[in-house]
Amino acid sequence: MTHRCMRTATVLMAVILMTPRLTWACPICFGDPNSPMAIGASWGILLLFGVTAGVLSAFAGFFLYLMKRSRMVLGERSEPARTPAVR
Repeated sequence: MTHRCMRTATVLMAVILMTPRLTWACPICFGDPNSPMAIGASWGILLLFGVTAGVLSAFAGFFLYLMKRSRMVLGERSEPARTPAVR
């Protein structure tokens, strides 16, 4: 099974290297950076980055909220018994 995967990967790599035209970037990257298509692509990337950052921030905030709530509950229920200081 491993030999089959290696052979497939080798053939795929050979095809990619022998046909560099398939590995070129999209025409937007080679065109005018001030064209509407390039500006739209840049805004799309920024929007996707913003959505990803927002979701990750909300996820982290939720766990911080859970930590705060668990500390509140544990602090109210299981207060350690205070013993007088031994001299």
